[in-house]
Amino acid sequence: MLETRIPVTRPRRSIALAIAGLLAMSAAQAAAPLAYVTSEKAGVGVIDLDQMTLAKTFPVGADGPRGLSLNADGTRLMIANKNTGDLSVIDTASGKVVQRVKIGKNPEYVRVHNGYVYVTYEPGESGGPPVAPAAGKPEGKPEAKPGGKPGADDDDDKLPAQIAIVDMKTWRVIRSVTSGHETEGIEFSRDGQSMLVTNEGDDTVSVYHVRTGAPLRTVKLAPGSRPRGIRLSPDGKHYVVTLESLSKFVVIDAHSMEVIKTVDTKLGPYGVAFGPDGQRLFVAAARDKAVQVFDGHTYEHIADVPVGQRCWHFSFTPDGAKLMVACGRSDAVYVLDAKSYQSIKQIGELPLAWGIVTYPHSDGSIESH
Repeated sequence: MLETRIPVTRPRRSIALAIAGLLAMSAAQAAAPLAYVTSEKAGVGVIDLDQMTLAKTFPVGADGPRGLSLNADGTRLMIANKNTGDLSVIDTASGKVVQRVKIGKNPEYVRVHNGYVYVTYEPGESGGPPVAPAAGKPEGKPEAKPGGKPGADDDDDKLPAQIAIVDMKTWRVIRSVTSGHETEGIEFSRDGQSMLVTNEGDDTVSVYHVRTGAPLRTVKLAPGSRPRGIRLSPDGKHYVVTLESLSKFVVIDAHSMEVIKTVDTKLGPYGVAFGPDGQRLFVAAARDKAVQVFDGHTYEHIADVPVGQRCWHFSFTPDGAKLMVACGRSDAVYVLDAKSYQSIKQIGELPLAWGIVTYPHSDGSIESH
C-alpha cells in the first residue's frame, strides 16, 4: 500500500507580513493611548494618557520641530522641522527618524489626508526663534521694516508661501502649491475634494483642489485681521476661522464661502476645534492666556478657562474626557476636564511646546476626524 504524503508548504512572505502587521496593529491598539507634543527645544514629548505623565521624549536634535500629524494607524509621526527645512518621519514604536523629506524654508503646519502629507512652508519668511510680542502685536513675528511685512526684507516680501504635498508611499514631494503670504492653518472640505488654507499675511482664505493644487477661489477677510486657525463644523456646513489681530472668529458658509457671522474673542485667538460631540467650539486665545468655550451651533460664548502662556494648539483625549493644551511659553501641557473645564494638572519639561496630537486619533486644533 502506497503511503500518502501531504506536502508541507511554508507560508508565503506576503501572508507572513500581513500576519505580522495584524499582530503589530493589535499590540498598538492594546497599548496605552498616547499624546505627541512637539517641543521646539526638546524634540517630541510622548505623554501616557492613562497616567497623564511624560513617558519619554523622541530627540530630534536642534531641528526646531513644530507642526505634526499621524498616519492612520499611528505608526508614523510626521514632524515639520523649522531649522532644517524638512519633514521628519518618526517610527512611533522606536522613536527613530526613518525618513527625511526636504520641504523648503520654514516648514510649519502639517496635515495628513488620504495618504498624503500637506506641509506649509514660507520661502519669504526670515524665520528665527519666536519673539515676545510688543503690546498689540502678534506673537512670534519680528517687527516689520517700514513698508514691509513682519520678518521679511524687500526681496523676501515678494515670495508667497507654499504647501508641499508629500506622497506617503514614496516619501517624495509630488507638487508644491503656491499660496498667499504666511500660510498658517489647513482644513479639508467634507467631500475631501478641496483644501482650505489661511493666509495670515494676506488676510485671506485660499481654496484649492486637494489633489491637483489648482486654485478654486479666494475668500477675502477684514484687512489686518491675520487669519490663523481654521476648522470645519461637524455637520460640514460652516468653517470657523480665527482672526488673531482683531480678536474675533468668523463663521463662513461652506457652500457660498460667505462670512455669515463674526464673534468676539479674547486677545490673540489661534487654535480652534469643535468638541468630539460637536456641541461646543473651543478657541485658544493665546495672548489672553485662556481657552474659550462657545456653543457649537449658535456660537454664543459659554466660558473662559485660564491656561498658560502662548497656548496655540490643543487636542482632546481619545475618550473625549480631557482637553490638553500645548503652552509654549509655559513649557508645559495644561490638562483640563472637557466638561467642567476645571484644571486637572500640568505636564512640564516641554520647552516651547508647539502642537499636540493623539493616538488613537481625536479632535483638536491640528487634526480633526
